[in-house]
Amino acid sequence: MCQQLDIAIPDGKFSVIIGPNGCGKSTLLRSLCRLLTPIKGEIHFDGQPLHKLPSKEVAKQIGLLPQTAQAPDGIRVVDLVARGRFPHQNLFRQWSEEDQHFVTEAMQAAGVEDLAEKQVSQLSGGQRQRVWIAMVLAQNTDILFLDEPTTYLDIAHQVELLDLFKRLNRKEGRTVVAVLHDLNQACRYADHLIVLANGKKVTEGEPEKLMTPELVMDVFGLNCQIMPDPISHTPMIIPIGAWD
Repeated sequence: MCQQLDIAIPDGKFSVIIGPNGCGKSTLLRSLCRLLTPIKGEIHFDGQPLHKLPSKEVAKQIGLLPQTAQAPDGIRVVDLVARGRFPHQNLFRQWSEEDQHFVTEAMQAAGVEDLAEKQVSQLSGGQRQRVWIAMVLAQNTDILFLDEPTTYLDIAHQVELLDLFKRLNRKEGRTVVAVLHDLNQACRYADHLIVLANGKKVTEGEPEKLMTPELVMDVFGLNCQIMPDPISHTPMIIPIGAWD
């Protein structure tokens, strides 16, 4: 449960929410997407209370990759990805060449085009995760909320997808907000870190200014050293184990 949070998501930035298990990371993300309603206070989107906006208008602007998602029985990959286009359709606008373009582009970006005709239920956990990512990309929203997007993925696909989200942020100006567990990935990809503990915000800001051994100890109970990543020059956390 989150409480007494005062957070502003920077527009056009890649923000990452970090914190120990059970601290409220996913709760915060789901609240920002209007899946949960705050008991107190309000969430504003472009100056308006988020819960008062029409659902379809929100879905045209905010895409969500949930932590867990269930696909309908027997659905093919291409059909699940195509569901990302539903917010853009109505009685007067059905499936179009533009919809097909975004679906094809999203499947290529997520690396699932060769799985198009397979049933989602036949896929491995990592493959299913990439299919859900493709569906969110097909939605083509200006804002992406990603709840542990690298779950089930091997390290190569983790880097590939985080690079993709960073590219969408840098080249297309999309606002990206992700929950990540890997602190080094969070520091490498984030422009803005939001640190939670016990349902409260500890601090937020640029990784280079925030990440210290004291913060890691206070929030995660981990003794560490921090040095510049030799590739990205962002903070790199080196755990100090009992044998060191």
